[in-house]
Amino acid sequence: MQHLHKREYLNAGDAFRLTSDTQCNFILLDDSNYSTYKSGTGFKCHGGKFVKFPAMLVAPSSGYWNAVVDLGGGSANIRYSLDVIKNK
Repeated sequence: MQHLHKREYLNAGDAFRLTSDTQCNFILLDDSNYSTYKSGTGFKCHGGKFVKFPAMLVAPSSGYWNAVVDLGGGSANIRYSLDVIKNK
């Protein structure tokens, strides 16, 4: 499964912000669920399919979080920016 990925330590309330030139799946997973996502088995996540940007996913608790961007099995040259927004 090909996808774009960024792992970051976030405090509760921090967020990943995605801007993209195409619709995509944008999800937030803890390390355990990211591992099962990569293996293609069941996983729990925050987020889903986005068509309007910017899109934000907020960490529900402190810890390492994985932001994943994928095209749902499609392929394209995607232009995107994935930033971390720290809650002050």
